[in-house]
Amino acid sequence: MDSGSLAWMLVSSALVLFMTPGLAFFYGGMDRGRNVLNMLMMNFYCVLVVPVLWMLIGYTLAQGGTGRFIGDFDYFALDGIGILEDNGGQIVTIAFLGMFASITPALISGAVADRLRFSAWAVFVPVWVLLVYVPIFKWLYGGWLGARGSLDFAGGTAIHVNAGIAALAAVLVLGKRKGWPTDGHPPHSMPLVMIGTGILWFGWFGFNAGSALGATGQAAQAFINTFLAAAAAGLAWVVIEWVRDGRPTNLGAASGIVAGLVAVTPAAGFVSGITPILIGLLAGVVCSYAVRLKTRAGYDDALDVVGVHFVGGLVGSLTIGFFANPDFFAGEFKEGLFYGGGLSLLGEQLIANASAIVWSFTITFGIMIVLKNTIGIRVSEEAESDGLDLSEHAETAYH
Repeated sequence: MDSGSLAWMLVSSALVLFMTPGLAFFYGGMDRGRNVLNMLMMNFYCVLVVPVLWMLIGYTLAQGGTGRFIGDFDYFALDGIGILEDNGGQIVTIAFLGMFASITPALISGAVADRLRFSAWAVFVPVWVLLVYVPIFKWLYGGWLGARGSLDFAGGTAIHVNAGIAALAAVLVLGKRKGWPTDGHPPHSMPLVMIGTGILWFGWFGFNAGSALGATGQAAQAFINTFLAAAAAGLAWVVIEWVRDGRPTNLGAASGIVAGLVAVTPAAGFVSGITPILIGLLAGVVCSYAVRLKTRAGYDDALDVVGVHFVGGLVGSLTIGFFANPDFFAGEFKEGLFYGGGLSLLGEQLIANASAIVWSFTITFGIMIVLKNTIGIRVSEEAESDGLDLSEHAETAYH
């Protein structure tokens, strides 16, 4: 890396780290007041344990060696990676990817809000990162799915589809909240939600544009794509609310913005022109209806992780099959359907997402079953009624 690219990657890494506190505020505001500190702690715990785990063993298994399914131990505890100036690019890349690894399990916390024991979460996070996140990351970036030709610029499949389907598996084992869905569970603090949304949008520029791994034209394109898709999706969600429900809401705007950010993530470095606007509009429409399916389907995804992250990530990943434009980027990847590439790339996107979905759902379900039958995963009814802030942390957010 030249000095400019190194500087941009250092900034991008910090921006991605900032997203996890942003997610904590976003989820915390949507949660109930008696559980907000528990939600903040679940998110902050991810940036306590995952970076250490990533540096010790996660990175080497996710990126070491030439294996198609899992890495080796060449970089165990960062062995063999010096501190010389020539290694600066690799060091900052390891840090950047560690920020990605940290926020991914945090996304799942929104689905299991209000009833998961923190001790179960403390075990779940590192186990899930090693058994689910690391293999899927390897498959897509340097493994068999990437070699086949599937595309995932900044983690639409590896992060959002992965965490979203894992959230579904987790809540199916965990069960529904007391009183759901007849009791309403409105956000306790919309200002916190909007602050979290702003932080996420700000940090997402590092998330997507940083995935170019340099201060390049592709990074600039990913930057503007991120800006446009989020705006378009937020607009689409608000308009749908206004027409369908008679009024626009802050929660709708915030949810739409995040849905657009999620959807453009896998495509950010592969599309141009008005395509990010189209992706955002599609994500805003589809996700605004997807979040309503949980009541009909009967799964209690507390803060709409499935409807926004799983569905939004899947929408964005599949649109690559239609809109990928290698000529614009001078890239070595297949053209989308609308640029003369036929259905080949779309097929690869389907294979990649199906593989990630099956692995993530199956292993996550298994992890939760084991935890349920060993240390237990559900707080008592009394603790759920009193709130997890008091029962799990002996704290209250508001006096």
